[in-house]
Amino acid sequence: MEKLTNRSVAVDRSPMTFGERIYLPAIAKGLTITLGHIFKKKATVNYPEQKRPFSPVFRGLHILNRDEEGRERCTACGLCALACPAEAITMEAAERKPGEEHLYREEKYAAKYEINMLRCIFCGYCEEACPKDAVYLTETVMPSNYTRKSFIYKKEDLLIPHPKTQEAK
Repeated sequence: MEKLTNRSVAVDRSPMTFGERIYLPAIAKGLTITLGHIFKKKATVNYPEQKRPFSPVFRGLHILNRDEEGRERCTACGLCALACPAEAITMEAAERKPGEEHLYREEKYAAKYEINMLRCIFCGYCEEACPKDAVYLTETVMPSNYTRKSFIYKKEDLLIPHPKTQEAK
């Protein structure tokens, strides 16, 4: 029978020697490997007390930015939702009413903006697609939770607090 590949190796079926039968060399070799790992630097980090350094291109939780005057930057154009390969972003647009110029920059704004973080793959396409720099991925690690409902972040969860209400506190 011909060999299919050149990677096949003939198996040595000769009987084991006395040293191989008592397994002491194999046990000693395993113990030296174990002892070598004991004295190496640990790979784990005590998380609440220590934070491990992240890559400079790390992408974490999303936020919705405000402009210099504290108005929402998002104009509900929908480009972030279209760019999202996981279809994690949903939004609904609304028209700005007279007297709301201090809240929204443009005539349209996002009345509803949600990100399903269970679907999000943190690719950053939403950040790149946004023409107004409204969506931004921070360096904050996503917290764990117990319910699926708590992983759907609404506009109120994502929006940066208004600077004037922060000064009042």
